[in-house]
Amino acid sequence: MTQNVIDTSKVYFIGAGPGDCELITLKGYRILSQADIVIYAGSLINHDLLQYCKEDAACYDSASLNLEEIIELMKDGISAGKLVVRLQTGDLSLYGSIREQGEELGKLGIGFASVPGVSSFLGAAAQLGVEYTVPEVSQSLIITRMAGRTPTPAGESLEAFAAHQTSMAIFLSVQEIEEVVKRLNEGGYPLDTPVAVIYKATWPDERKVEGTLADIAAKVRDGDIRKTALILVGKFLGEEYHYSKLYDASFSHEYRTA
Repeated sequence: MTQNVIDTSKVYFIGAGPGDCELITLKGYRILSQADIVIYAGSLINHDLLQYCKEDAACYDSASLNLEEIIELMKDGISAGKLVVRLQTGDLSLYGSIREQGEELGKLGIGFASVPGVSSFLGAAAQLGVEYTVPEVSQSLIITRMAGRTPTPAGESLEAFAAHQTSMAIFLSVQEIEEVVKRLNEGGYPLDTPVAVIYKATWPDERKVEGTLADIAAKVRDGDIRKTALILVGKFLGEEYHYSKLYDASFSHEYRTA
């Protein structure tokens, strides 16, 4: 029962999910519906989520705010005994800028709690009806992005990751799809590697483009997909697959004898 208690001395960071309003968690919905102040990532989340808020909740779009302004709103809300929610897209642990907000709150003696959400890479797999970890094809998933205005650390280039030829989900890079393809190919993925690009996974206006490294860039341009899309790469998208041992009648394990 203690997990259900809401502490108004903390700021609650909530992962809003990938777009579909029903993909927010029950815990996230419960806290959001009681919030007095909601600071939401307006350029990213589905604004229909705000319908879950109380009629008198004060909602602020953070798209035009800087870090100091966001923290000031949080501080004022906590000082007034209000329940403050920071609503961000997908899951907080991926490209969420949570660390810097938490650090600044800590300087003010304000704690925070995080409520995880469904990431867009999970929503995209669901919409495509695929799994990233196909037995004997791929058992690992690399989540990354191409360097842009935010650089990537040394050793985390697309070329370096492509050498593994495992499943890959590439965020925040579709605007440079030709360069992504070039680097993946140079790193080791052959041009016949399956690729799927999914725009706004789980949203009502979702769009999917599928192909290979050889033709995906042209298909993305033809589809006028320029942002808010994931690039999924790997043989997990292909025709090759193997059944797992988990349900194999000839395979024994702790709960079943062959």
